[in-house]
Amino acid sequence: MSGHRRNILRARFCSAVVLGVLLLRWGVVLGADLGPVVRDLEYVPGGHERQKLDLYLSGGGEIRFHPVIIWVHGGAWLAGSKERCPARRFVAQGYVVASINYRLSQHATFPAQIQDCKAAVRWLRANAGTYSLDPKRFGVWGASAGGHLVALLGTAGDVNDFDVGENLDFSSRVQAVCDFFGPTDFTKMSDFPSTMDHDAADSPESRLIGGPVQENKAEVQRANPITYVTKDDPPFLIVHGDKDPLVPHNQSELLLEALGKAKVEAKMYTVEGGGHGGFQDPNVPALVTEFFAKHLKP
Repeated sequence: MSGHRRNILRARFCSAVVLGVLLLRWGVVLGADLGPVVRDLEYVPGGHERQKLDLYLSGGGEIRFHPVIIWVHGGAWLAGSKERCPARRFVAQGYVVASINYRLSQHATFPAQIQDCKAAVRWLRANAGTYSLDPKRFGVWGASAGGHLVALLGTAGDVNDFDVGENLDFSSRVQAVCDFFGPTDFTKMSDFPSTMDHDAADSPESRLIGGPVQENKAEVQRANPITYVTKDDPPFLIVHGDKDPLVPHNQSELLLEALGKAKVEAKMYTVEGGGHGGFQDPNVPALVTEFFAKHLKP
């Protein structure tokens, strides 16, 4: 091997070592068959321990700035974690994926949760150059309580009361919303079959707003995504099982109806026989893939 060739290989090796050291210093790990993963980024500097996100970065390619899918976990607003992120699969398709934690109802009542989600969106835009993100192509996806919060991100993008804290010069609007069986009108959840009494003082919805649902109509209205629907909302994909035992199927129907009246692009897919997630319907992942490709890809 020539000296020139050895120097090239040595330089590449040294570069790889330096990159590895930097990635470790930045809290980055390499995911199996994925790009680098940056853990526990504080989207509220010095804030609550839950105000952090993970970034699953694209492995490269010819795209300079990548569209972003933000995953918001479920868990009845009182449990759940960013660690389990089904959106990770989109990294292989050229997206950057963010998975966020937010304050739970035992930490703070509403609107803390949507304030955190909006703070995360603004932080991502403020740091778009650092992580090669396209600030004009942000989509959100969430299930159950996470579905409620992403629906709010879509409908309340222009509600300034929910934008507090850092990076207020950056927008918290998103360009596409994928809502998996999220509650949309708390006052009507008990009107339909459910294994849970959503009006009870200790229901997840009541704990979120800080009191029984039917006795706190003003707080409920403030937390309902359908309250804020306007014609300039982003496109929605809504997915819900018709046998959901926890969040009645009508919650998604109510949102679809409100979006339709406002002339917002929206599609709802009902999983026949589907419960509260865990769908086996092969159409579901294909629909999500097509939806984000249509609205986020250049």
